[in-house]
Amino acid sequence: MFLEAAVAQPSAGAADADELAKKLANPVAALISIPFQFNYEPNLGSEDNGERFTLNIQPVIPITLNEDWNLISRTIVPIIYQDDVTPGGDSQFGFGDTVQSFFFSPAKPTAGGLIWGVGPVLLIPTSTEGLGANRWGIGPTGVLLKQDGPWTFGLLANHIWSLGSNDDFDNGQGRPDVNATFLQPFVSYAFGKGWSGTLNVESTYDWNTEQWTVPVFAGASKVFAVGGQPMSLAAGVRVYADGPDNAPDWGLRVVYTLLLPK
Repeated sequence: MFLEAAVAQPSAGAADADELAKKLANPVAALISIPFQFNYEPNLGSEDNGERFTLNIQPVIPITLNEDWNLISRTIVPIIYQDDVTPGGDSQFGFGDTVQSFFFSPAKPTAGGLIWGVGPVLLIPTSTEGLGANRWGIGPTGVLLKQDGPWTFGLLANHIWSLGSNDDFDNGQGRPDVNATFLQPFVSYAFGKGWSGTLNVESTYDWNTEQWTVPVFAGASKVFAVGGQPMSLAAGVRVYADGPDNAPDWGLRVVYTLLLPK
């Protein structure tokens, strides 16, 4: 789950690229973007010889409610291929569960320059067998950030509980409950000429297993235009500070973001 949002009117000017790079750090900017986030994770599974490729399609769609409020829709649709991760060493390909977030956010920063948004998050059971919880879920989500010159500091968080009975799982069938907290503190710096650097921690705490999964991401991105169409390309490394025994030690990420003016 990497923070991208964005866009203003297309322009090749350096000043406009810098402004877009700054907006990329704001997950509730009233601007449209379509990030395609590719992740590679090696050394998975109990024998540490599995690997996973994940493409997250993450459209961000702002809706103007009135002159004071915006509604920001953020969707994450994972497409996953993994090999030798589950017992038996089989390969699997398909969809993960979709995460749909809605943020009600003021159209302008509040006193002190704070930017925030709150709303519901939904877990939608779209996963192929073995690639997700495949349970309906719901919970709260929120983001709080401040932009000061080239710096952006913030925190994105949510908590999801699964819906419905778990009797089938208790009887050895069905899916386990979902009860997880996601915390993503982040900081970014705009260097100029469309370049920026990002550091974030995408931590998840599973209340059922009492286990943290804590990948730390560091990367750089560049805003540019092709034929007048603004876009962004980002790349970086994820290092796992904590996780279950079958979690990877590290991973790679590349993100292409198409920036669309409203």
